[in-house]
Amino acid sequence: MRGPLKGSTIALPEGAYSIGRHGANSLQLEDHGVSRQHCIFTRSGNHCELKDLESRNGTFVNGAPVTVQQLESGDEIRIGGSLLVFLTGTQQVSSGADTNTRQLRAEDSLYSASSEQKDISPSYRAVNDLRTLLRVSSMLHSFRGLHDVQGLPAAEVLRSHLASLLLELIPAERAGVFIPLQEVEGWKPDAEVFQQICREQVAVWVEDADGAGLAQLGAPVIVRGELAAVIYLESADPTRRLDEGHLQLVTAVAEMASGAWENATILGWLQQENERLKTELKLEHDMLGSSAKMRDLQRQIAKVASSNSNVLILGESGTGKELIARALHRNSLRAGGPFVAINCAALADTLLESELFGHEKGAFTGAVAQKKGKLEMAVSGTVLLDEIGELSPILQAKLLRVLQEREMERVGGTKTIKLDIRVLAATNRDLDEAVKQGTFRQDLYYRLNVVVLKAPALRDRPEDTLPLAEHFAKKFARECGRKITGLAPAARAYLRGYSWPGNVRELENAIERAVVLGSTDTILPEDLPEHIRESRPAEVSASLYEGAVEEAKRKVVLKAFEQANYEHEIAAKILGLHPNYLHKLIRTMDLKAAIKKAGK
Repeated sequence: MRGPLKGSTIALPEGAYSIGRHGANSLQLEDHGVSRQHCIFTRSGNHCELKDLESRNGTFVNGAPVTVQQLESGDEIRIGGSLLVFLTGTQQVSSGADTNTRQLRAEDSLYSASSEQKDISPSYRAVNDLRTLLRVSSMLHSFRGLHDVQGLPAAEVLRSHLASLLLELIPAERAGVFIPLQEVEGWKPDAEVFQQICREQVAVWVEDADGAGLAQLGAPVIVRGELAAVIYLESADPTRRLDEGHLQLVTAVAEMASGAWENATILGWLQQENERLKTELKLEHDMLGSSAKMRDLQRQIAKVASSNSNVLILGESGTGKELIARALHRNSLRAGGPFVAINCAALADTLLESELFGHEKGAFTGAVAQKKGKLEMAVSGTVLLDEIGELSPILQAKLLRVLQEREMERVGGTKTIKLDIRVLAATNRDLDEAVKQGTFRQDLYYRLNVVVLKAPALRDRPEDTLPLAEHFAKKFARECGRKITGLAPAARAYLRGYSWPGNVRELENAIERAVVLGSTDTILPEDLPEHIRESRPAEVSASLYEGAVEEAKRKVVLKAFEQANYEHEIAAKILGLHPNYLHKLIRTMDLKAAIKKAGK
């Protein structure tokens, strides 16, 4: 039916009839896949026995390797690249016997662990296959330590090692492990065969009818009833043929790989979760302060954290609104789930929509693959929508649906996705005023405004300023490898006397600068930014140099006002300063009365 003698009919004589590559056989087959003495048929009347002579590539009856087999009429016999059909009497060959495709389900595999006990004949081919499965099993059980190689995820390492091992063990020209719907570069499997494997979840072997062209072989890796990956091999080299025996083998390999694939997926998740927890631990110590306002805020967090209610966090920039959100998450029942923070002001509307909701492949130019949005990634956890007041009206409407229905659709998609998430929102804007002006939806505001927490400004809790400064000094000293013993008394006075319009973030930046630029083991006033030292506290006496500089500044400012006929805008232009900064300079140098008096 296939091979170099395709179309021939052979009448088996009584007694022995041998087949092999050597000329001494009853039937000589010029095929590199056939051994010199491959197999022998022994006929007695209508009964015939087939025996494999320990051939290198094995003898197959109806796709299964055999050592000794009693043949029945209609049995298909595979010897190298030849396919023969055993017939008795006047039975004719059906046209369907010329098929070049085989399918195999995992449970029907000769080597399947889930199938019933099978009698595997101890043929040379079967022994070879069992050795191959043993090597694959050893690799799959030892892959756990491989994820450290070049920092690759565990599943990627497993894919690479499994494909390489299959090429060593099976005579294919190319082998790979592919994930459905994932774009790949370079060599790709045949689309029709690949789709058949994915659609029907069966192993497939395909070869052209005469065995002279491309042979393809693939099997699905099923994890918890879902298709996770496809093992695929192919060869067009006549000396490296893929046959039904390899179909049995690869089906068993795919079944063995399913457990390892599940472990790799779990290991990858654990790696990501470990990194997330490490990141959060770095931020835990930044929420410091023992003032009455901070103690009150911590009490509110403890009460609200265990609920599933939406929380609106208000506060000026730099007050630590994200730290409050993380504290709510860590103390909630969702602490084991992800915490996903989204800055609504950082991206344009079109990019933010894709970032929030994700998109389907082809939804817009550049959408080359499906992408999950941040909301979907936060399932079973908490999502923080930072700078919520910057959302456009269109996105406000879509977010309202998420809060009301706890569901969404990806950009360009039609499938509704359920969202088990807790929503926290943060803003430095006055949302009440934004609702009155019509720039923020009232219904969305009410959905967010279930519980309100307010991050106090640093100027409203001045007793926390120095403890925070000391904490930041130690932190940055460790990072820079410097020894810092503390803050000089004069530096402490400047820090206490400053109003900190940028709040904790401004204080942190100021101390980092002081540690980096300072030259002693104590942070001195001159290490602090100049704008903090513009208003000298009463307890700090000016040095000769500082006194001279301040006096020169006073004279320059007064002279500019005199030249500008005491017009503030013109004076600022003469000085080369922003009018707002000039206002601040006049206030810190206490020049308002002098300017007013001189201008009369």
